[in-house]
Amino acid sequence: MKFNFKFSNLCGTVYRQGNVLFTPDGNTVLSPVGNRISTLDLVNHKSRTMAFENRHNIARLALSPCGSSLISVDEKGGALLVNFHKRVVLCQFKFKTEVKDLQFSPDSRLIAVSAGQHLQIWKAPPLITQFRPFHLVRTMTGHYDDITCIAWSPDSKFVLTGSRDMTCRLYAVDRIKGFIPITITAHKNHIVGVFFRSNLEPDMECAMYSVSKDGTLCTWKFEFHTTAEIEEKRYGIERSRKRRRDMDPVDVKAHWMARSNIVLVKKHFFLADHHAEVTSVKLHSTKESELLVVGFETGVFSLYEMPDFNLVHTLTISQKRINTIAINPSGEWLAFGAAKLGQLLVWEWQSETYILKQQGHFFDMNTIAYSPDGQLIATGGDDGKVKLWNAETGFCFVTFKDHTGPVNQVVFSPKGNVVVSSSLDGTVRAFDLVRYRNFRTFTSPTPLQFTCLAIDNSGEMVVAGSLDPFEIYLWSLRTARILDVLSGHTGPVSSVCFNPAHPFLVSSSWDATVRIWDVYSRKAAVETLKHSADVLALAVRPDGDQVCSSDLTGQLYFWDPQDGTLQGTIEGRKDIMGGRRRDDARAAKNATHSLAFTSLCYSSDGKCILAGGNSKYVCIYQVQQRVLLKRFEITNNLSLDGILTYLNSRNMTEAGPLALIDDVDSSSDKEDRKDNSLPGAKRSDFSDRKTPLVARTKCVKFSPDGRQWAAASTEGLLIYSVDETLFFDPNDLDMEVTPSNCQVLMEGKEFAKALVMALRLNEKKVLEKVCGEIPVNQIPIVVASLPMQYMERILTLLAEALRESPHLQFYLTWIQCIMTQHGSALRKHSMRMLSTLRAVQKSLREHYERIAAVCHDNYFTLGFLTKRIKMVKDSKLKES
Repeated sequence: MKFNFKFSNLCGTVYRQGNVLFTPDGNTVLSPVGNRISTLDLVNHKSRTMAFENRHNIARLALSPCGSSLISVDEKGGALLVNFHKRVVLCQFKFKTEVKDLQFSPDSRLIAVSAGQHLQIWKAPPLITQFRPFHLVRTMTGHYDDITCIAWSPDSKFVLTGSRDMTCRLYAVDRIKGFIPITITAHKNHIVGVFFRSNLEPDMECAMYSVSKDGTLCTWKFEFHTTAEIEEKRYGIERSRKRRRDMDPVDVKAHWMARSNIVLVKKHFFLADHHAEVTSVKLHSTKESELLVVGFETGVFSLYEMPDFNLVHTLTISQKRINTIAINPSGEWLAFGAAKLGQLLVWEWQSETYILKQQGHFFDMNTIAYSPDGQLIATGGDDGKVKLWNAETGFCFVTFKDHTGPVNQVVFSPKGNVVVSSSLDGTVRAFDLVRYRNFRTFTSPTPLQFTCLAIDNSGEMVVAGSLDPFEIYLWSLRTARILDVLSGHTGPVSSVCFNPAHPFLVSSSWDATVRIWDVYSRKAAVETLKHSADVLALAVRPDGDQVCSSDLTGQLYFWDPQDGTLQGTIEGRKDIMGGRRRDDARAAKNATHSLAFTSLCYSSDGKCILAGGNSKYVCIYQVQQRVLLKRFEITNNLSLDGILTYLNSRNMTEAGPLALIDDVDSSSDKEDRKDNSLPGAKRSDFSDRKTPLVARTKCVKFSPDGRQWAAASTEGLLIYSVDETLFFDPNDLDMEVTPSNCQVLMEGKEFAKALVMALRLNEKKVLEKVCGEIPVNQIPIVVASLPMQYMERILTLLAEALRESPHLQFYLTWIQCIMTQHGSALRKHSMRMLSTLRAVQKSLREHYERIAAVCHDNYFTLGFLTKRIKMVKDSKLKES
């Protein structure tokens, strides 16, 4: 099995906080997800998350107008400079204060940064590795509170800022003689957005816009004496005319802007229509048209045509406030982000249709499950929803909202056409993946809460364990009737699993036992496997000959289910040990929490086991040798608890940890200032979260083909895949096994020897070249002489080539010959080669679905054409 897994994608979360951006081509949306950045391709319908991480949650993104440089700034002012095309971090930088806004200049030379009450102008760093790429050009002052928004003039000569002190200020980037920054005052609440018009001219009636939180839109213009009057008064007639002739047109525009006064033209009010505060605003300005998009705290957005302030349409897209708005360069698509619900939507306003509508789990994600072919991933969360995700695109395509309580486990049926989920609301529900509906609901005679779930190998029986009473219920999937109730545990049932090869049901409980039930016979025999502490998780090996369990002591136990003997243990307390909590007065190595595994999963070949728990680590162990193969750190986000390892005594005060003291009055909204405490109660509302989320893993699963694994973590659904570019595993090498000798054998038409030599070398490029150059008529002969020991490698290569190559018939011929001539041997070694065979099945299924869709379209098109021809002939006969 390969272990070169690397981070591949983050699903289950599409937006957390900060601003979203469109790329210059307008086809991709950039969305901050915790301390990572997700790219959502709206044309190819794919979502990918970049591998690099900020130290804290991302608060601001900025992309250069050319689309090459990306800067991400976190909550503490830490910034990353990224080459966006290559997805490579060039440098790290630390702003010394919180950054509210960050904007590239239109010419991509400068960057404007809001550093508290100050405006900083930085030189845009180049896309090469330097010691100090960030260079501060100027620092401008004048505001009395934090700057909230920034706008550049089209010529990159001026910067307009809005602040919480209810004023706007116009700054000149370069020092202009006689120019003093202009303060604009007309608002009665802090500024949400400021904008320049794209085509500034001296005689424009409207040059700038400013929007405040109370729903006031102010339009401004430049009022000035003519440039000739100013110049002639200061320098004389002849000298002023010569200055204007020698001046660049861009400098001329900056010259009259610097000599002008800013005058209020008109005020418009949004509250007359919505009676809600403005939370976000965005302007799209071109020479042809101007669109202003305004988002409100009620989840409503309005689209206005400027400068006439004509309402185009209004739409409710969320139940919570809209935190960010983005418009693509063509002005056709609008992107919205709602942080409290984790929603990301892309709306095409002309056709009034959704281009993208995604939402993650509102609360924690509790469980995940792969479909048998590995193409789908089902997740369940504390919000009571069951979501289905496409493992290839990373998008959610269906959501089931039938549960009224947290979902704690989901499983697929063996055929993959049914998803079953258990919940704390006391129900187990089965969902049809053809019609996408809840077609079965399983309940118990008395109300209780279900904690775990399993389906037998035939897909006919559903089993669920309960929290209290400590019983296991068995239902028929077809009739939804209770078949049996298993009693014997003296504590809550934590996990249930069916044995894939033997007619047994295995269950674990907090009563420190694992029980093996014979549910198919009338004897109802029970085998009890005792542990030293509460059993938290359970897994059965794919061949059914081993059971693994974990308890509160952090140990992994390996049992033989046939005779109930203990085969070995693994001490995992030190492996799963995570970081310290912020309220801990000790280092991580002395902490007592998160020292046990809460989720286990065997690999498809049964050689390894994946284990995760309430920490930032996920471990892979080798079962036979009982050793740790690799430990993955799922996140480095310091905004989460349980990341830091060492104790810093400087952050400990008499009032408690410094990180838990709220010394900033950030509750500026009425919704945040609302007092939910009961009359006479001394304590506040316990539902008001004041502590950060804890980094942990609630569920881990291997994919059926073994090429990736997924973890349901605090940040979402993390997917790790095998990195093929870093894998090289030669076999039986000697002096003659070289790529040049493979080429010589191919030229001599000794195809079988050349293929065996390439398989011994096991270099991907050489294997692809040799397989691709073998003639079609020689494939049966080569396959017949191929040893069985190389069959797994050649099938892995064919599965990947079948998925990526356009030569479909060629590689289907390879697979057909292998299955025909080596089918019996493959059946004997099916468990060892299970992951490879599933990869082949997945590739074949993808092509089958694509070809079937094309055939169906052609079938109905031909039917329509034949009927049309018949109708034309009949009409001609009637006319004649």
